Amino acid sequence: MLAPYVKQYWFLETDDAADVPQRIIPGGCICLIFHWGERMFSLSENALQPRSFLGGQTTRYYDLRQTGKVNMACITFRPHGAKAFFGLPMNELIEQVVPTDALSDPALRELEGRLSDAYDYRICTELMESFLLKRLYVFSEYNHKRMAAAVQSVDLGQTNIATLAQISCLGYKQFKRIFAEYAGINPGDFLRIVRFQRALYLLQTYENMNFTRLTYECGYYDQPHLIKEFKTFSGYTPSEYIAVCPPRSDYFS
Repeated sequence: MLAPYVKQYWFLETDDAADVPQRIIPGGCICLIFHWGERMFSLSENALQPRSFLGGQTTRYYDLRQTGKVNMACITFRPHGAKAFFGLPMNELIEQVVPTDALSDPALRELEGRLSDAYDYRICTELMESFLLKRLYVFSEYNHKRMAAAVQSVDLGQTNIATLAQISCLGYKQFKRIFAEYAGINPGDFLRIVRFQRALYLLQTYENMNFTRLTYECGYYDQPHLIKEFKTFSGYTPSEYIAVCPPRSDYFS
């Protein structure tokens, strides 16, 4: 029942603080994160992350550093899925990390407390799913299905916003407004992020793919365009990115 809205749950636990910063790149999805161990420090914001927060869409990279032992859980929503559980336009969260306390949501604060008392990840998953299912029962799916069709078309390679509006049975301006309310980002920037994630996925899948073919397969105008987008979203050129870490797409993997 939650599959159309939730992409995955993941947990991270470490024994020691790592000295190397973790670079976070735009992934095209909104996340709900709970810290039970030491919080991550954002080098970009020069501040600790909140104990728990809703992370909006982002169009830029940022760096995190561990401050101690990490123990955290994350709900990654599908691009259009988070709005089913939170009563606000998701585009109000863009480029933001919003503490759960600021959402004035008693049920969410209760979930945070129950998760901190849970003793294994299976129970944590059950608690998170119970919270989400209760929210889903009162959610109207009227526009969700339209946005689901649009996102599916993007995943299959559609890049024309007017065509996405037609697929959604909406006017052009209406589609852009509703898409931003659900996905938390305007359609143009979302398409750019998905294209970048597709490039990472191809590099992940085909180890020896050259950049000329990558440019063509992902629909970039030319290699300078490919390089510019990589630097915008990751801080690296494609060659630098591959040298720093194995390419992996969180969106398509």
